[in-house]
Amino acid sequence: MQHLPARLVKSLSATSLPCTTTLQELASVHPKGVARVVLKKGKTQLFKDGSPMVYSGAVDRIIGRPPPRTGDIVLVADGAEKPIGWGMYNSVSMFCVRLMQLEEEATRDLSCALNMEKLLETRINEAIELRKSLGLPSASTNAFRLVNSEGDRLSGLIVDVFGDVAVIASSAAWVEKYKPEVEASIGRIDEINYINWRPSSEVLKEEGLDASNYKERDPSICPQRTKVTENGIFYAISLEGQKTGFYADQRENRQFMSTISDGQRVLDMFCYSGSFALNAARGGAVNVIGVDSSLPAVELAKENIVLNNMDSGRITFLREDASEFMKGALSRNESWDIVILDPPKLAPRKKALQNASGMYRNLNSLAMQLTKRGGLLMTCSCSGAMTQSGMFLRILQASCTLVQLRQQGEK
Repeated sequence: MQHLPARLVKSLSATSLPCTTTLQELASVHPKGVARVVLKKGKTQLFKDGSPMVYSGAVDRIIGRPPPRTGDIVLVADGAEKPIGWGMYNSVSMFCVRLMQLEEEATRDLSCALNMEKLLETRINEAIELRKSLGLPSASTNAFRLVNSEGDRLSGLIVDVFGDVAVIASSAAWVEKYKPEVEASIGRIDEINYINWRPSSEVLKEEGLDASNYKERDPSICPQRTKVTENGIFYAISLEGQKTGFYADQRENRQFMSTISDGQRVLDMFCYSGSFALNAARGGAVNVIGVDSSLPAVELAKENIVLNNMDSGRITFLREDASEFMKGALSRNESWDIVILDPPKLAPRKKALQNASGMYRNLNSLAMQLTKRGGLLMTCSCSGAMTQSGMFLRILQASCTLVQLRQQGEK
């Protein structure tokens, strides 16, 4: 009971309440008061089952005077107004509440209940221990995702570690509010010497924040560039580049690529800094071409050839539009044993799905035609809205049908 407010300890001691303290009891003595977000009938089980995002459409009413403000801690309650958990409120976002703890969790660990600072520290420490159990970092890999938003139950917060640099990507109002606490928790990690704060401007606008008012990396404190190792391959990283600077989530896929590339000709579309291409070359590919429309990305990729002492005669990086390159290659009857297609996020939100579907279909149909018969196409989508919709597989099937129709028309 040492973590409980003195007023609550006194109250519990004077009553016949059971030893277990509820969120409702904690909220009743919270110094700032805690509003209650009451869910519509039939919505409660969704969140008890683990969904962390309470959409505004799932909310029946909000109880509290004055009403809660963005960044406030609130209770989330069922239709009978009984709390099922607590989270961070947003008055503007379609995510009305990001759930942080369910009632039973808070009951088990009162130190974190309605205490965002303590919960942050606890969840980040749990994330550190989980990565250590997976062997991260290691002698061969010091680039990895330390905090994976909802995956580590800190919705809106991503932390990527690149050697002694931690890049923090913020995409929720509560993350900006608790920026000092987030930085303090990350700064306590022994291996971290620099922190680069990367607010996701477009997403934060939807959270009701003007991200232009939020400061990113301080160039006098954090370097613009760093170097990391992943599966024994070196990469130069620009901390001003895309997303956090490096796509750590593709680590296993890149390593797999190195195991199937021996003796193959490989085409890496949307190559960014060349990670798939470099793995293919390391795996024994006889010829590798990487294509990206970004000049800084292509320059990084070329730098990575030198970093790894690779044969520049076997690996080439080109700055060119992906569609134009593939159309040109088709006109020259070129093909590859392995084609990698990993475009940027074409559907940042649901309302962009229709337009993105056409782009994914066209890109994949071109890539399929450039893949030799019996060859392999690795195709990716980093658009959460696309994968959650279940449309991606149907788009690939439509692309395959389109290729078949074109081939029949040419006969």
